[in-house]
Amino acid sequence: MSSPVESEAWPSLPLEAWSDTCATLHRWLQIVGKIRLAQTPWTNHSWHVTLYVSSRGLATSPIPYGTRTFEIYFDFVAHRLGVGTSDGGIAVLPLEPQSVAQFYRRLMEEMARLDLHVHIDTRPNEVPDAIRLDQDETHHAYDPEYANRFWRVLVQADRVFKTFRARFVGKCSPVHLFWGAPDLAVTRFSGRPAPAHPGGVPNLPDWVAREAYSHEVSSCGFWPGGGPITYAAFYAYAYPEPDGFAAAKVKPDAAFYSTDLREFILPYDAVRTSATPDDTLLAFLQSTYEAAANLAQWDRRALETTFPGQRPSSAPS
Repeated sequence: MSSPVESEAWPSLPLEAWSDTCATLHRWLQIVGKIRLAQTPWTNHSWHVTLYVSSRGLATSPIPYGTRTFEIYFDFVAHRLGVGTSDGGIAVLPLEPQSVAQFYRRLMEEMARLDLHVHIDTRPNEVPDAIRLDQDETHHAYDPEYANRFWRVLVQADRVFKTFRARFVGKCSPVHLFWGAPDLAVTRFSGRPAPAHPGGVPNLPDWVAREAYSHEVSSCGFWPGGGPITYAAFYAYAYPEPDGFAAAKVKPDAAFYSTDLREFILPYDAVRTSATPDDTLLAFLQSTYEAAANLAQWDRRALETTFPGQRPSSAPS
């Protein structure tokens, strides 16, 4: 595999080329995310369960364990999983072809060696084929080339999303990876309560979805594809969706509204092959947000930044 330093910043990521690896990695991410979930105090909208893009992969951030903390990280450069504790303990596992159940057992054994004993609910969330993670011998692929490409796409998306996030002074999530989909997301809030979410997300309690969408949001993100969208894509949606949102004119021309998902979709390849990928992605993020905020009559003048050096708001006067 070529070094990321020598490779293009926005690599190709055709889902069909790594779908088995994607499915396996998705479940590995759920195991690590559920460890963070089990040990971390609840934070609104499930912000306490997420993972974060790092300079080598994905990481949990410090997780409390009594008076100690520990952190778990995926390294998609050296292809290993690491566990580090605040009292100096270290454990390392290779990322290689292995079943989800084997990954679970190996990780739990290494954590126990570090005197970290964490019980998780092994039912996967938000996937229809919900084989328990500690029993899943079906998913066992790992292609290091495509795992690395996926992380490199996340690095770019994380960087651009943070630029977009900086334009907003209202309540806004961090840029973080939800392991349910899995998707990298950032969410803006109007500050107003929203109607109860209908729920119905596969293998996710309805109360979790209702708490996540307790207030009006305009959300955007990236995910590797699946279901009706069979390719990597950026997305943007509003909850509740205001009248006229689906018909809104957004940028760039490659973006479209998916009636299946009820959100705008921008194929990743439209960004990757653009002469200016950052500008293309930012145009999508900004135009879909403006469509949601204007149609729902958000107080944009109060919510958007006027800090020196930031791009001026295009909020209506």
